[in-house]
Amino acid sequence: MLGSIKKIFLFSIMKNIPNHIAIVPDGNRRWAKKNNLPSFYGHQKGFENSIKLTKKARELGIKVLTFWAFSTENWQRSKEEVNFLMSLFYQMIDKNLEAAFKDKVRIIHLGRKDRIPKSLAEKIIQAENETANFKKYFFVVALDYGGRDELLRAMQRFKNSNFKHQDLSEKNFNQFLDTKELPYPNPDLIIRTSGEIRTSGFMLWQGAYSEWIFSPKYFPEFTPQDLQACIDEYTKRQRRFGR
Repeated sequence: MLGSIKKIFLFSIMKNIPNHIAIVPDGNRRWAKKNNLPSFYGHQKGFENSIKLTKKARELGIKVLTFWAFSTENWQRSKEEVNFLMSLFYQMIDKNLEAAFKDKVRIIHLGRKDRIPKSLAEKIIQAENETANFKKYFFVVALDYGGRDELLRAMQRFKNSNFKHQDLSEKNFNQFLDTKELPYPNPDLIIRTSGEIRTSGFMLWQGAYSEWIFSPKYFPEFTPQDLQACIDEYTKRQRRFGR
């Protein structure tokens, strides 16, 4: 009898696992400073941690995992730091492309490709094309991405389309957003690390009814076990969507 109850309980939890988790990986530089290390080392540790979390998410059956790697505002950082980050993103795409063929993961980029280094843009396009037929999992990298910028670009796409203004609706507007190719474009759960309690305009349209968890940990110290704890917290919440 107890065994049956346990199975029912576990099945109930599994049904509530989010389809799409987005992570705002904040606090790399502050982690480095806390540990008396160069800020670049913090970004490197953050990159290594993202690989661990990606693996854990797939083990848990998360269909879509999004990382906000670089915002439209991050261009204000020093040239040295931006260049280092771009080299890390190149490695990130390479690393995930390697895993994508094994686990049938589709790689999708959110944001602009016209301002990042040409070699990185070409690498992203290559990864998107080579994984376009995979549908089991989705790895999404938001790079040179901002919520307001995405909405402006979406409105420009709509303006250039054959749609008439009177035909515009929430449903057909989705096809002009960066997330149009995702099976679950709206994150069920968004996690922001480092103790910052703000959305910073991330996925303004898609995240309207997302559940948020703000972790006090800096991203390099946010473990797969912490990800599991966030999912456990999510399963206890009731999503009403305004009802």
